[in-house]
Amino acid sequence: MIRYVLPLLVLGLWIYAFIDCLQTPENEVRGLPKLVWVLIILFFGEVLVGPVAWLVAGRNRGAPRFVAPDDNPEFLRSLKDRKKKDEGEAQA
Repeated sequence: MIRYVLPLLVLGLWIYAFIDCLQTPENEVRGLPKLVWVLIILFFGEVLVGPVAWLVAGRNRGAPRFVAPDDNPEFLRSLKDRKKKDEGEAQA
């Protein structure tokens, strides 16, 4: 069973890293040009060096920046604008 699962996991990681690299915008790629990362993933995918290198060092993975609505200045501004608009329509 293990002899089938391990190669499938390696293949899955290789495919994931390859697709992730292709879909990553050029400005989010770190260290090397995107084409070089694609070639590294392709040529060193079987031994996991390429996919692991991409996942660790290739893509700029900043923390997702979720901002709650009450802390988001754009959302608060849109509420103020909507309130002004509603008040203007009520007076008219």
